[in-house]
Amino acid sequence: MDIPFSDRPGRHERHFRRKTNNDLFPRPILNYSNDDLLEVQRLDHEEIIDFLTELRKIVDQAVQLKPNEESEVVLDMKAALENLYETACRIGDEQENNKSAIYDLMKVIMITVRSHAGGDSKAESELLQEETAREQHFKMLSSKLIADLLDPETLIADDELASVMLSDDEEDVVQALMMFDQSQRLLLANDAMEILKKLGKDQEEGYQKRMLLLAQSD
Repeated sequence: MDIPFSDRPGRHERHFRRKTNNDLFPRPILNYSNDDLLEVQRLDHEEIIDFLTELRKIVDQAVQLKPNEESEVVLDMKAALENLYETACRIGDEQENNKSAIYDLMKVIMITVRSHAGGDSKAESELLQEETAREQHFKMLSSKLIADLLDPETLIADDELASVMLSDDEEDVVQALMMFDQSQRLLLANDAMEILKKLGKDQEEGYQKRMLLLAQSD
């Protein structure tokens, strides 16, 4: 009996699935076994356990925060919450409730951070800019591809990036390309064209459309 893919895979299984029987990748996964799939699912499950453990730890720390807590402690907690939100975006299973809880807790922490600004207009302006940037960052992370690309320990190797851009969902690719400048996109397009030529797929309509997407100007 074959082991089924997960409905909500984590980053290991997502990348495993990208490479399965996909000759666009330099090292495609062919004829995988149940054990191969179970292993990536195990890795994803371990990351969920680690995430939940860290989340409980941070929540406990937040409950114990004093009204006049030192700025360094508050800022460290803010950074930890931001990291946890990013983690929640790339691990498996349903994490929307946990993401909402982290986001709400971060808003409470930001009230404390603003109070430490002490009415300093420059500090408050910088905090507002930071908050706007964080909102945009979190919005981008709703794309699993972007979450995987921004992962500090990303599983997408440099020589797989063009392969990913050729084969992932077009909507996700469109969003991901926003992270690259024009010169980077042209390099991606060149790498992608080399892959397609090597496989004799450069004239296929679907891939030509994707190539135009990769090479288009901002």
